[in-house]
Amino acid sequence: MSHQHTMTQQQILAVCRSNWEYRGVDDRSVREMLDELSAHLEDAVAAGRTPQDVVGNDVTEFAASWARARAPFARRLLRTAAMLCFMIGWLLLATCLLRWTTHRAVSVDDITFWTVAAAVTIVWELRRGSLGIGRSLAVALVVGLPAALLTRWLGGDGTLFTVPLWAAPVLLLPALPYAVTDMRARKNTASGTDQDPPSDHATVQLPS
Repeated sequence: MSHQHTMTQQQILAVCRSNWEYRGVDDRSVREMLDELSAHLEDAVAAGRTPQDVVGNDVTEFAASWARARAPFARRLLRTAAMLCFMIGWLLLATCLLRWTTHRAVSVDDITFWTVAAAVTIVWELRRGSLGIGRSLAVALVVGLPAALLTRWLGGDGTLFTVPLWAAPVLLLPALPYAVTDMRARKNTASGTDQDPPSDHATVQLPS
């Protein structure tokens, strides 16, 4: 049985605002969307309904679907590319530090790993827009590692080329603005949820 968390109208707006800012929706559009959503929530309460009738059971998915409609595809694609570069750069850096080397040999199983991880990340980011830096790394490991191990088991462990250590910061750099925005959005969401206690007349049930 899932635990139900009660959110007020202000908390819903805070979650949506953080969600939209994180996905790169411009400030003007965020303000317009918040004003429109706030009006819908107030109208629902005035009509004797709950915010759940407006946003549904999943506020995050509601915000994501609206953001997909407002954020340009090119901007979302650019963000997805930055996430992929971040994953590659972070793992390149970690591998070089662990092996105490200045280069990383790339083999067939590495190509398989990144191909599978990139495909899943791109589909998830463009459809839901809900992967952050940490989740992108987790997805890469969960879906890419089994594929890489299978490729290695089938004999695909030959070295194709090498990548120097200095490529790691180059790959990490494009994702830094998104990482800062991600942390700020999570902080704003947590702050908005903690500061506004639940009320009896405007609540929505969300699974934890």
